[in-house]
Amino acid sequence: MATYESVIKITGAVGDLVFYTLNGKNVVRKKSGFNKAAFKKNPSYEKVRQNSSEFGHCSKMGKMIRKSLEVYVKETGDPLLYQKFAKVMTAIKDLDNTSERGKRTVENGLKTEKGRKLLRDFQWGTVRKVSDCVRMEDQVLYKNDHCTSEYTMIMTMKLDSENYNIESNEEIISWNTQQNPSFKKYFSEDGLLYFIALKDENDKITHMGFV
Repeated sequence: MATYESVIKITGAVGDLVFYTLNGKNVVRKKSGFNKAAFKKNPSYEKVRQNSSEFGHCSKMGKMIRKSLEVYVKETGDPLLYQKFAKVMTAIKDLDNTSERGKRTVENGLKTEKGRKLLRDFQWGTVRKVSDCVRMEDQVLYKNDHCTSEYTMIMTMKLDSENYNIESNEEIISWNTQQNPSFKKYFSEDGLLYFIALKDENDKITHMGFV
């Protein structure tokens, strides 16, 4: 970008130069080499198009899941959580080995054990991981001896990555009524996500995360 002085004020494109006014000064710059039409059709941009498509998908999926957990996300105390969660969405998407590049999805990545582990291991800000305290087997919860939480909030989530939609149901379970409580299965499909938040007698979240 450069400034110029001229009796005649020029605005617009002349050849490969673009003239315009910026902060009261006459400015000239070379046209950008980027071309929208070429980006959409040129084979040399294919990998860029694929990356862009998958990046947008991961961003939407991360936002959708965080929105469903908004009440709990507020308790994390981490202003950069959305960036960290977007990063783990990308890592999970990369595990999709059934779709072609450019069409890989978080949903398919979560069908792998590595993908589910990445989600279980995600650190929700300063809140301790629920996987350190509780495990789940066949709709039954098992709590470690050192875990002192009074009750559990469990959310069952069904992802639809094609339409960017989540169906969910939340259930409250008290550990005082059952030693190893079971919970309802609201959806018949496999591959559901289970998010758990443990609370103490003061209604404060002590652990949370996916199991």
